[in-house]
Amino acid sequence: MKKYLLLGSLFLLFACDDGDLQIETVDFDSIDEIEFCDEITANVENVVFKINDDEALILTLSSSLIQNAVTTTDRESTVPSGSQVTYRIFSETVTSSYFCDSPPPVTPTVSEEIEAESGSILVTTTTENDTLFTHTIQLSGISFLNENGSRITDLQINEFGSITTSIE
Repeated sequence: MKKYLLLGSLFLLFACDDGDLQIETVDFDSIDEIEFCDEITANVENVVFKINDDEALILTLSSSLIQNAVTTTDRESTVPSGSQVTYRIFSETVTSSYFCDSPPPVTPTVSEEIEAESGSILVTTTTENDTLFTHTIQLSGISFLNENGSRITDLQINEFGSITTSIE
C-alpha cells in the first residue's frame, strides 16, 4: 500500500506544471487614473496608460481621436490600423517613470508584451465653456493573442477614463 501511495504522490508531483503564464483577463476597470508623460494635445498622436502594480495597458491614440470639438457621435479608431493597445506584464511593480524617463530605468523588465490585434477605441468629447474639453475614452471588442496562441477578448465596451485638453 505504501508503494502505491508513494507512486501516486510522485505522479502528482511530476504531473503538476506551473508552465507558462496564462493571462485570462485584462482588467483595468478598477484603476481610475489615466497617466501620460507629455501634455495631451489635440490633433496629434497621444500615448496614455494605466498601471496596475506589475501590469500596464498602453494606448497609442491616433491624431484623429483627440480634437477640441464637441462630438455628437463617438470618434472611432480601429485597432491596430489606426490606434494601438498594448498590454505589458513586468518583472515587478512599475511606475510612470518607466514610461516617462529618458532613458527608461533598467528595472523592472518586461516579462510579456501583447499587442491587441482587433477592436476599437471610441472617444466622446464634451465641453462646458468652449475652452476646456473632456475626452472620454472607451475600449470596444479589444482582442489580444499571446505567443502561445491563447486569445483574450473583451466584447463589452469598457470605459478607460477621461482626459482633458484646453484652448489657450
